[in-house]
Amino acid sequence: MDAKQLIDAITPEAYERLLFAVETGKWPEGTALTPEQRDSCMQAVMLYQSKHNSDAQHMTVAQGGEISFKSKAELKKQFQQDQQDIVRVNPNKQ
Repeated sequence: MDAKQLIDAITPEAYERLLFAVETGKWPEGTALTPEQRDSCMQAVMLYQSKHNSDAQHMTVAQGGEISFKSKAELKKQFQQDQQDIVRVNPNKQ
């Protein structure tokens, strides 16, 4: 199977499982990955992201295979914009 066939075969659900495995070092069921499995999963995640990641976050592979880095200022600005959607509740206030 070549890289294009692999990317085309990965479903969004499979991608989420692979991403979880890479980030945590274990499968969602809790079984630990071997170093070889982690390497393979990481390659599959990067290939999938290179085709489907149109909104790349800090240090990810963007659509087209470009590695995307966001500066600290860009991330702060993005998170501040996202904070407007959060409703804050003070449980101690009567």
